[in-house]
Amino acid sequence: MATTPFSKLAYQTLQQGKGLAGLVHKDLSTRLMSLVAPEAVPSTESVPPEMLNTLRAAMAKLEERDWADAEQGVYPQELLFDAPWLEWARTYPMVWLDLPSTWSRRKQRNVRDLPEGTDPSLYPDYYLQNFHHQTDGYLSDHSAGLYDLQVEILFNGTADAMRRRVLAPLKRGLRHFSDRSPASLRILDVATGTGRTLHQIRGAFAHAELIGIDLSEAYLRQANRWLNGGTSPLVELLRANGERLPLADDGLQAVTCVFLLHELPGEARQNVLNEAWRVLEPGGTFVLADSVQINDSPEFGVAMENFRRVFHEPYYRDYISDDIPARLASAGFEAIKGESHFMTRVWTARKPVVSAL
Repeated sequence: MATTPFSKLAYQTLQQGKGLAGLVHKDLSTRLMSLVAPEAVPSTESVPPEMLNTLRAAMAKLEERDWADAEQGVYPQELLFDAPWLEWARTYPMVWLDLPSTWSRRKQRNVRDLPEGTDPSLYPDYYLQNFHHQTDGYLSDHSAGLYDLQVEILFNGTADAMRRRVLAPLKRGLRHFSDRSPASLRILDVATGTGRTLHQIRGAFAHAELIGIDLSEAYLRQANRWLNGGTSPLVELLRANGERLPLADDGLQAVTCVFLLHELPGEARQNVLNEAWRVLEPGGTFVLADSVQINDSPEFGVAMENFRRVFHEPYYRDYISDDIPARLASAGFEAIKGESHFMTRVWTARKPVVSAL
């Protein structure tokens, strides 16, 4: 898409529309919950006006950065406008129909309401929960079909913009392998879910070999629909645990991991980082994106606390106080850097190059 005087206006209008739609949905659904299921209304802290202003400014800054990166060629502008719009339009009524069961689980504090026949031996215990009070947890096609739209609503239309923040550091890191052909580069996305992050990566690295792993067969089926249904090179999708990757040592040039760590207990977090280090080639880049934390974004403390209260996030309180750079260093990474974009913190790190003797 060529840049025109109207391109940025179109992007801004789209983001404003998505933001307004998300706010209206959340307001109406909260009012409906208060009316028909008042016992399910969570107790939350009031949001100070100054924090709301700071949130709006941070969101605007995120969108400016998103546009600027596209304009500078980090990724094609088409990604700014790309989404499964017709699919989401068909899915949206199901979001509303799903709400009563979500309210019921919250009211009953039922966080192990998983599909009948789920084999617990196939998953770590921490995974067998209804994160976000999500129907079926992450273990059904129903859940996978709703997830992306629900996340866009939650973040007022900025979820993909936050995911795209991994692309610029990924591109910088892969310069280490600039003497190689683009088709020889291998990039892994850990906990790929429905494949939205991999979709963004493919937009920026059209010729690279892409791999996605996730524990949920249902979410991988959804990812396969989005990623492997067209004419683009196929993405390899594997059912696997990020704590035990079924990949050889030193075989990848880059690894990404987006919105996973806050749903893991501390030991599992460290295991995922250790595995990312193991499978990376020396000189390879690890780009990690997740929720902001108390240390880097204390001004959003109330928002973090309310997120924990509204959604079932049993490891979030521990995560927001965790020292991720220290964990990365413990795994063996160097050149660790971090930056925040709205509600997302992005860390980049490098596996040290082995010195020649």
